[in-house]
Amino acid sequence: MKAIVAERGQVTIPKPLRDKLGIRPGTALEFSAKNGTLLVRKAETDPVSQVFGCLGGRIDTDKFLRALRGDPAK
Repeated sequence: MKAIVAERGQVTIPKPLRDKLGIRPGTALEFSAKNGTLLVRKAETDPVSQVFGCLGGRIDTDKFLRALRGDPAK
């Protein structure tokens, strides 16, 4: 299968390959080169990295636990 590199360096992965490999929007890919060949593979992601920072700002853990437990603030 062939794909054309766009002006900004973008390439569309052919749909049959995306389907076969389970590549969906948001899938992280790793690129490398070996002997003049471009290699692409799905990046390994750990569950913590996928959700880290999803709550936005920093949270005071003690304050959060007190509120969760209904303890009065100190």
